[in-house]
Amino acid sequence: MTSMEDTEAVAAADSEHLFRIHGRLAMAAERDGLLDVAYRMVDTPVGPLLLAATQMGLVRVAFEHEGFDAVLQTLAAKVSPRVLKAPRRLDAAAAELEQYFAGKRQGFDVPLDYALTSGFRKLVQQCLQHIDYGHTGTYRSVAEKVGNARAVRAVGSACATNPLPVVLPCHRVLRADGTLGGYLGGLDAKTTLLTLEGALWAHR
Repeated sequence: MTSMEDTEAVAAADSEHLFRIHGRLAMAAERDGLLDVAYRMVDTPVGPLLLAATQMGLVRVAFEHEGFDAVLQTLAAKVSPRVLKAPRRLDAAAAELEQYFAGKRQGFDVPLDYALTSGFRKLVQQCLQHIDYGHTGTYRSVAEKVGNARAVRAVGSACATNPLPVVLPCHRVLRADGTLGGYLGGLDAKTTLLTLEGALWAHR
């Protein structure tokens, strides 16, 4: 072997060793109740997503452009500083997302933790689950469903700050004229999700 090959082999061995150590630490933290927020990344048709979960349930789904480091810092500040990459806790969520993007799932069954939202925004975000797969609503119709037809802007803000996009389908909320409006993941992602679901909307 050349010196370069030796160096690469050592680096690969070190990486594998660190991976195994990290895995053992994550399992020990979970076992001992020291892991408050577990996270992992998954690849999807709308780009990499960061998934995070507490012991109560899925607490965050984040798009790459939000900045994963910033998202983890927010989780540490607002939920718990005991945050660790521990993929096993997210296995069910990752599997359901994979099924969704493969067109084999129309809703999500994993438990959710609403620790990152409250008040009117939480009410709106929970209401999003009642917009069926393949259908869309408007900001006004959502406002009416939560009992405040005049709160259209507040509904838009609640959608823009949804901590669980895709799972809580704010992508199904459109402007009154049928155009897309905004989306935390970007309009390309919103279009991809609506197209996947076969939803009909005015913007093409």
